[in-house]
Amino acid sequence: MFKKTVFLILLLLLTVQSSYAQCAMCKAVVETGDTEMAEGVNNGISYLMVFPYLLVGVLGYTLYRYKKKAEN
Repeated sequence: MFKKTVFLILLLLLTVQSSYAQCAMCKAVVETGDTEMAEGVNNGISYLMVFPYLLVGVLGYTLYRYKKKAEN
């Protein structure tokens, strides 16, 4: 079961497609600018979006290790 879960997580992480979404304020700023600035804003949003997932992953891994250690 564990190997299947790890495989599924790796598969999902490796098949992520780029998304181009912005908040209303970012969209208004980008519409007045050039395409390089728009790409920079999208990259910044994607960069900031990664950290909550990393934190949840680290928390999950830590809890898994704690539970595994408690079983032994």
